[in-house]
Amino acid sequence: MPQGFSVAGGMWVLVCFLVAGLLIGGVWSAYRNGNTLLTVVLGLAAALALCLALVSMTGAMG
Repeated sequence: MPQGFSVAGGMWVLVCFLVAGLLIGGVWSAYRNGNTLLTVVLGLAAALALCLALVSMTGAMG
């Protein structure tokens, strides 16, 4: 095991990816229903969650 490895850090990455996936599903649902404002808001939240997950993943990997 690497010196700086943290199981909690790995779990945080998984949670971020799960939240991003759920938000992307919400974006698709809002888009299909024609709700433009909710599509934009959820899209921004999904992009933020995905960026946070990727940054956390690079930090957890070393």
